[in-house]
Amino acid sequence: MYKTQTRVLVIDDSAFMRKMITDLLSSNEQIEVVGTARNGEDGLKKIKELSPHVVTLDVEMPVMDGIATLKNIMDTNPIPVIMLSSITKEGSTKTIQAISNGAVDFIQKPSGSISLDIDKIKEELIKKVIAAANVKVSKHPKSTEDVDFKTAVNQTFKNSHAQTIVAIGTSTGGPRALQRVLTDLPDDFTTPIVIVQHMPPGFTKSLADRLNTLTKIHIKEATHGEIIQKSTVYIAPGDFHLKIRKMGTSFAVELSKEAERSGHRPSVDVLFESLAEIPNVNKIAVLLTGMGNDGSKGLQRLKEKDSSTVVVAENEESSIVYGMPKAAIKTNTVNHIVHLHQVGHTISNLIKKPRGM
Repeated sequence: MYKTQTRVLVIDDSAFMRKMITDLLSSNEQIEVVGTARNGEDGLKKIKELSPHVVTLDVEMPVMDGIATLKNIMDTNPIPVIMLSSITKEGSTKTIQAISNGAVDFIQKPSGSISLDIDKIKEELIKKVIAAANVKVSKHPKSTEDVDFKTAVNQTFKNSHAQTIVAIGTSTGGPRALQRVLTDLPDDFTTPIVIVQHMPPGFTKSLADRLNTLTKIHIKEATHGEIIQKSTVYIAPGDFHLKIRKMGTSFAVELSKEAERSGHRPSVDVLFESLAEIPNVNKIAVLLTGMGNDGSKGLQRLKEKDSSTVVVAENEESSIVYGMPKAAIKTNTVNHIVHLHQVGHTISNLIKKPRGM
């Protein structure tokens, strides 16, 4: 259940943005803006004084920027933080860093010097703040040693084909979850992975670039028409659906601007449904943390077309937001419900076999 009212502190160096964000949030009766701060140092003092449930935090500020402020919050008094970011390359890079360092989510700042289109983000901002208020933020996340691995998967596919594709869908909390899953895969992991992460244009490239520095597996933003290669992870670019299509004995990336699905482009459903149409390939579909139910319809389609598809969902304990995995589990298509720290191991154990892509 939601708290009676979500107490929010707004930290931004722009007086205009502080006023606009306050007005937008205050328009919802579930939210009370308890204060504002003009930079990180001011914000840290206000957090101690006002005890907010959620903080909105500008990425780029003087005196103490959003990255340094977030680190201090996470080290001393962890509370849910939503970053506000510009769409510049530096802004998107810092935002991905912030998400990886503990921020729950981010909002893309309205474009334009006067920010006249800020009301476009009103619904998204309110939705994310209310969701963030229900997120448990820990100073010391569980280490791998704290997780029960008794349910580790040792099976392989029942009907083993020569080629395998892993498809992953995620939203809120996804960048951190993806980092965990991809770095848990062995360095010699060769099966291609295709990912839909709900994120605006520009940010998916920064996400791919950051993740690519953390593992020997090649991680990139997908491009239209490219042939899917071994030992490579493809992340759908923001504002494009990603489909997989068969080309001879290979697979290709197809990007499209088709209508949004359930408010999303890229959509996990679109990715999963495209995979469902490809015969004679081992399929692993994974649903990680995220708001909403994107991916559920695609999972049902996958199982209808190929009952040997293996579906893995992150469990409630480790999910930042238990929306997408919960919706997936309700479809009765999920084979394995596992802690985030087990997802990478589950994937690699499932496809350990003499042959494979």
